[in-house]
Amino acid sequence: MDQLDCPFCRLDSSRICLANDFAVAFPDTFPVADGHTLVIPRRHVASLFDLLEEEQAALWTLVALVRRQLMAELKPDGFNIGVNDGPAAGQTVMHAHVHVIPRRNGDTDDPRGGVRWIMPKKARYWDKGP
Repeated sequence: MDQLDCPFCRLDSSRICLANDFAVAFPDTFPVADGHTLVIPRRHVASLFDLLEEEQAALWTLVALVRRQLMAELKPDGFNIGVNDGPAAGQTVMHAHVHVIPRRNGDTDDPRGGVRWIMPKKARYWDKGP
């Protein structure tokens, strides 16, 4: 996906809720929870690891600001903060981005394992024993 086809590069500026020199944050178009927010670098790169150190630092600073704002506004019980890096990991928009997903007690039957559920057969590690 090149920059011309990238939905994040064509993002309407009215959707941006927080920003800094190197990154912007906006509500996810298909949220999995109330407050689900994406943080993206301003520069079009597929992977966070293609960013310069200064860009990475600014992006993670913005992730922390988004989390702080969501905590103040929504008062969730926790967060999933994640990155899908590459198509094999589930990345569908080839512009690096971080998901900040507020979580609530009871929003799923058993949240244990968190991101481990991307591999359901391996998620319940606590049942396996030492």
